[in-house]
Amino acid sequence: MNTLFKIIVSICRVFVGVLFIISGLIKANDTIGFGYKLEEYFQVFGTDFTSGPDSVLGKFFHFLESMAVEQAILICIVEILLGVLLLLGKWKKFTLWMLALMIVFFTFLTYYSAHYNKVTDCGCFGDALKLTPWQSFTKDVVLLVLIAILIAGYKWIQPIFSKKATNIVLAVSTVLTIIFPLYTFAYMPVKDFRPYAIGNDIKEGMKGGTEGKYETVLVYKNLKTGQLKEFTNDAPWADTLNWAWDSTITKEMVAPILAPIHDFLITDVEGSDYTEDILNYKGYQFFLVSRDLAKADRDIQPAINTFAQKAEKAGIPFYGLTSETPSAIDQYRHEVQAMYAYYIVDATQLKTMIRANPGLILLKGSVVKGMWGHNSFPEFEEVQKMMQ
Repeated sequence: MNTLFKIIVSICRVFVGVLFIISGLIKANDTIGFGYKLEEYFQVFGTDFTSGPDSVLGKFFHFLESMAVEQAILICIVEILLGVLLLLGKWKKFTLWMLALMIVFFTFLTYYSAHYNKVTDCGCFGDALKLTPWQSFTKDVVLLVLIAILIAGYKWIQPIFSKKATNIVLAVSTVLTIIFPLYTFAYMPVKDFRPYAIGNDIKEGMKGGTEGKYETVLVYKNLKTGQLKEFTNDAPWADTLNWAWDSTITKEMVAPILAPIHDFLITDVEGSDYTEDILNYKGYQFFLVSRDLAKADRDIQPAINTFAQKAEKAGIPFYGLTSETPSAIDQYRHEVQAMYAYYIVDATQLKTMIRANPGLILLKGSVVKGMWGHNSFPEFEEVQKMMQ
């Protein structure tokens, strides 16, 4: 019996350790994207668990929201290192109880999201693997059981290397684990799983969705018993002595399937739609994406202005894309001396397009050919070589 349990503990140890490392690495590959997901949770909690934004809890969740990216980096580092520690068999008590605390917390988050349909994607595996809220919750419950087995079989978790080798592996892992999310934070994801990744066609990404199917249900109240009953057909609307209409509800019978790129719309400051005009252009063109102009890196702006001027001379369209109001755009253009036009796009789409503020995207027609963040903004001549 002990031998069987020892084997089970060993299997759980490898599975949990590897899963935490993979999950942490995928999130660390896109720390800003994971930070966006944490913002969603804090916004939900700030609304559901507080009496208002000015309450103590409201201010606390607002503070957490403002530090979402920093927390995302920390969580990625902790998650990966806990997986490494479990596989190495070092600091067993600390590792197991930290794993237990993390998974209990994540189980609460995923259950709350699933039950109340709050955050429809937990971000557990970034954009690499999308899980529904209930799938995420089920995954966490399974992990909770596996970690409970590890705690019960604590004595069977032994180091796999010598003490010296273990310390060397841990030290190297720690350094690499810290460097990786900091690098992706500064220079964008190493592996891009988003629908706007280099090589993808934006127009093609807007295809493939299906509409959902819905059913209208009439709810009537029985005047004698007080019972509420739903009717899809043959509602007793004429039997006013026994029934009274109570409400009308719409039930989702088949969930809609969204296209990889949805709600993508480019309008000018007056609201005119330029999406087709811009995406149907056959030549090269540039998008300068800056979701939040107030937080945009202004130190790079002189280089952007020079780049835009050279693009204009070369006859290559250069568009600024933002989600700001027309007045905010006018003020920003005046302050940074931006001579190129800005168009308005949904903030969520801009966050998905590029993990930088601002960030430059090169397209040929509607196909993404290149992408640079503000920390690696290129010279125009460098990009021009790509277009030859």
